[in-house]
Amino acid sequence: MKKLLLFLLSALLLTAWAQKGTSNNNIANRRLALTPPVSISPDSAKAIARDAWIYAFPLFNNYRSMYLYALDKKYPDYAGGFNKFKHYAKSFTAADTAVITPNNDTPYSWGILNLSDEPVILEVPDVPNRYYSFQFIDLYTFNFAYVGSRTTGSKAGKYLIAGPNWAGTKPAGVNSVIRSETNLVTLLGRTELKMAKGDIENVKKLQDGYKLVPLHVYTHQPAPSHKVYALPFPGINQAAWGNASFIGQLNNLLQYASRNPTEKSMMARFGEIGIAPGKKFDSNAYKPEVLAAITAGARAGAKELKDGTDKLTNATDLFGTRQMLNGNYLKRALGAAAGLFGNTKDEAIYIGTRTDKSGAFLTGKTNYVIRFPKGQTPPDKYFWSITLYELPSRFLVNNPINRYSIGDRTTGLKTDANGDLSIYIQHDPPNGKTSNWLPSPKGAFYYLIRIYGPDKSILDGTWKAPQPETVQ
Repeated sequence: MKKLLLFLLSALLLTAWAQKGTSNNNIANRRLALTPPVSISPDSAKAIARDAWIYAFPLFNNYRSMYLYALDKKYPDYAGGFNKFKHYAKSFTAADTAVITPNNDTPYSWGILNLSDEPVILEVPDVPNRYYSFQFIDLYTFNFAYVGSRTTGSKAGKYLIAGPNWAGTKPAGVNSVIRSETNLVTLLGRTELKMAKGDIENVKKLQDGYKLVPLHVYTHQPAPSHKVYALPFPGINQAAWGNASFIGQLNNLLQYASRNPTEKSMMARFGEIGIAPGKKFDSNAYKPEVLAAITAGARAGAKELKDGTDKLTNATDLFGTRQMLNGNYLKRALGAAAGLFGNTKDEAIYIGTRTDKSGAFLTGKTNYVIRFPKGQTPPDKYFWSITLYELPSRFLVNNPINRYSIGDRTTGLKTDANGDLSIYIQHDPPNGKTSNWLPSPKGAFYYLIRIYGPDKSILDGTWKAPQPETVQ
C-alpha cells in the first residue's frame, strides 16, 4: 500500500516545508483574490497565522484521508466515492502502511460522507456477543456521536446522519437523527476480532450488514439537486500547509462547515489575514512582508505542534465532542497529529509512552518489562491490548513471531508465580518467556495501551498504568 492517509509531523517534514517557500497564483486570477489586509502589521499577521494554522491542521489531516478514500481513484484503498463503505476484514501487519497507529483489536469499516445534498442513513444489523462501534467524526475532527455496543446496544438499527442545513423530518423506521456541524463526515466503524481461529469470517459477515443509504433512496424519492460550492474540492498539497498558502486550503474546507457561535470573534480575527469560507487565495494580494509573516506564523504553529507531540504521554483528553475540547485547539491538533480519529475516552482510552520509568526514550537496544500487579490489569468492560509502533513512522513492527499486540485475549499469556502479569518488550526473544513477549524494533519506538469500555477508575485517574522498567 502507498504510505498515505495519516501521518505525524516530523522535523524532516518541517525542513521540507521551509524549503518550499510561498506559492504564487496566476495573475489572471487576481480579480478573484481576497481583499488585502489594510492595516495588519507583520507581527499581528504572524500571531494570527500561528493560531489559524493550529486551528486548521486537524481539518487538513482529516481531509487528506477523505480525499484518498472518496476522491482519489488511483488510491489502492479508494472506496468508490462518498457515502460508501470500505471494509478491512483483516489483521494488520508491518506491511500495512496506509494507516498510522493501526490496531488488530477491531477491523475497520471506513465511510466518507458528503451530506451537502441530503442526509445518509446508517443501517446496522444485530451484533450480539461482540463489541462494535461507529464513531462519527466531523471535518473539525470532533467525535460528535456514536452508534454501537456502548451507546445504542447490540440490536439492529437505522440512524439518519444530517448536515447542518437539513430541515427535514425523521422518516418512518429510523431510530434517531444524528446532526453534524459539517457536511463532510468520517464514519469509522470498529468490529471486535476475537482470538478464536477463523473469527475473521464472522467479522466479514457483520461488515456486510453495515449499510449506507442516501435518504432519497430510503424514501423512494427523486434525487435532490446537487449543491455547488464556490471552490471545487482541493487536491492534496501538503507543501501548501507549511506556508501562507494554507489560507487557501482552509478557505476551501470551511465551505463544508457551519459557523459555530463560540468561534465568531476568532473567525473575525482570522479574517484579518484573509481567512473566509469559499474565498480564493492569491499571494499577490498581500504585501511581501505580510506574506512572509504569515508563512512564519504557519511554521511556528507547526513547530509548536511537533514539540507537543514529542512530549505527549497520554492521549485520553485529546478526542471528544466540541464541548469536551472546550476551545482548546492545540489539544485538538495534537490528537489529529498523534492519532487521528482517536476515540472519545468513554468509548476507549489510549495510554501511551515514548519513555521508560526513568524518563529515557524507549529503544530496541534496551530490554523492558511492564508489570501489572496481581488483580491490577486494566479494568474494562470489553477488553484491553498493548500495541507497539516504531518511530517515526508509527507503523507496526516487523518481527519473527508476527505478534503486533498483546493483551487479555492473547492465547497462552502466563502470569508470574505471585500472580503478577509481566509483559516483556525487547528486540530479541526473552529466554523462556516468549508467551509474554511483545517484539520491539532495533531503534526508537513507543506503545499504546488501548482499553475498550474503560472502568470509572481509569477515567477518574484512580487506576494508573505501570511504566516500563529496564531489565538485563
